[in-house]
Amino acid sequence: MVGTGVHIGGVGMTRFGVHEGETPASLAGQAIRDALADAGLGSDRVEVAFVGSTTGSALHGQHMIGGEIVLREAGIGAIPAFNVENACATGTSAFHLATAHVRAGLADVALAVGVEQMHVGDRARTMQVFDGAYDVKHPELLQQTLRELGGDVDLDGLGDRSVFMDIYAALARAYMAETGLTARQIAAVSAKNHVHSVDNERSHFRKPFTVDEVLAARPLAPPLTVPMCSPVTDGAAAALVVSAEVAATLPAPIRVLATVVGTGTDRELGDWDAHITRRVSARAFEEAGVGPDAVDVAELHDATAFAEVLQAEMIGLFERGAGGAAAEAGESSIGGRLPINTSGGLESKGHPLAATGLGQLFELTEQLRGRAGSRQVEGARIALAENGGGFHKGEDAVTAITILGA
Repeated sequence: MVGTGVHIGGVGMTRFGVHEGETPASLAGQAIRDALADAGLGSDRVEVAFVGSTTGSALHGQHMIGGEIVLREAGIGAIPAFNVENACATGTSAFHLATAHVRAGLADVALAVGVEQMHVGDRARTMQVFDGAYDVKHPELLQQTLRELGGDVDLDGLGDRSVFMDIYAALARAYMAETGLTARQIAAVSAKNHVHSVDNERSHFRKPFTVDEVLAARPLAPPLTVPMCSPVTDGAAAALVVSAEVAATLPAPIRVLATVVGTGTDRELGDWDAHITRRVSARAFEEAGVGPDAVDVAELHDATAFAEVLQAEMIGLFERGAGGAAAEAGESSIGGRLPINTSGGLESKGHPLAATGLGQLFELTEQLRGRAGSRQVEGARIALAENGGGFHKGEDAVTAITILGA
């Protein structure tokens, strides 16, 4: 059990968006310095670092020692450093490892950082990165799974997109057929998150959309339209994980109640009770000693608006089949019963893969501190983040659940 002895001592995050003229190291450096300043600690206090990136090797040719370079440019040296890659859950995986290190007594201050610079002037090369996040030795199995989930749909002429939009679309079609979820309800999730992003200065996009505007936007992969899907984004985020002794000296530490990472299984496609997120979140709630009803605010991995509905239901934040209607009724909006993706989510804030999970923790830390401004969820005491990545045999290849307490 993580318990109350491990805390987030400080967080930092760049603006997510397009960062011309920057490098992965310069972006990560900004987030690291902001996290140190937030905690009021010097760089000399960092005893170990876990540095995440999924595209540094493919897009920048920086193999093997990306983390060491990032740390040196941030003024941090002479410590153990570990490079982390775990699909879109890379940032939270780095955080999980930092937490484990502190919990084990191997360090009092551990750094987790995630960074991506995906705009490299060659969109085709950027899109190819996503083709490595499923079993590349058996691409025919992916296509077979998509057909079994969502049937044969003509996707020709719908424009440039990553394979993951086709994956989410097939999952959405299967879930709609089984639960009665509607395209309008998915659009309500998207519109809600775009409205949330308007007041987030770190968000990639800050334009509000109505439900009708979301539905009328350019189709990407039925039933998904462009505003329902996350953009290609650059950015970095960081968190300092500290022991109880260090936390007692800091201005605004946040308790880490649980951090659980899990991988998928060979479940039947329609066996939602065995879904990876259901299994991992159950372990996280047990570790934290709270249930879904205790959650006051959540950041979920809405690489598409449909994913927010699916993950909210798998976690148990809403009953199965009720997530779309809840969004349509305003229950998951700021001011509603359970605000989700107050940051704007991946659809608006952006999705710089390895930085995404730590960006979620940045938002939730600010919420629990009461510092989220016009996005603040009043009285927030318990926060949950869900961050998943990759695709294998019908579900995410990896999922991470983090539960934080004020």
